[in-house]
Amino acid sequence: MNERFSAALAQLPLVAILRGLPPGDAQEIGAALVKAGWTLLEVPLNSPEPLRSIASLAQAFPQVLIGAGTVLTPEDVRAVHRAGGQLIISPNFNPAVVREAVRLGLPCVPGVATASEAFAALAEGAAALKLFPAEMIPPAAVKALRAVLPREAALLPVGGIAPESMAAYRAAGATGFGIGSALYRPGDSAAVVLANARRFGDAWAGTMRA
Repeated sequence: MNERFSAALAQLPLVAILRGLPPGDAQEIGAALVKAGWTLLEVPLNSPEPLRSIASLAQAFPQVLIGAGTVLTPEDVRAVHRAGGQLIISPNFNPAVVREAVRLGLPCVPGVATASEAFAALAEGAAALKLFPAEMIPPAAVKALRAVLPREAALLPVGGIAPESMAAYRAAGATGFGIGSALYRPGDSAAVVLANARRFGDAWAGTMRA
């Protein structure tokens, strides 16, 4: 696994999914997340001018891993890399996307929902697995996947995650989470995002204490 990605997961294994983030708000929202201790930020490519936001965040917060979500093609991977992005996240598993990310030295987190997809993605060099949509992958399914996947495989449920649901997933073997609209919605102030980020961080700390 990429050393910076591994270190970020060890610090706080929560990925901020900033879908719809306007470039003009990127640094203010990014600063709120950094203040809350978050080190993994994702701007989905179906956001307005996502490459501008990624470039702005990467320049402002070099200590944080800034990347893109909804990465669907190798061309997308190259565009994110040119913009200064350092993390590739997808809703699906496309071997060509994973290979291109690996070629460019970018940790890649493809979306998977089955054991077959999970093993195939790891074989291509995926740095972690996005369990998506988590609404269809309850803690019992995570526990079953964890029983057969390599111990070092990082599993990140994404989709509908709330602070209240994190402990059950963690107990089942989840490594961390991707958090979207419960953390940030377009138009949210930095203060709202900071409060949300701290709430999720506290919930993660609670799962760790448990």
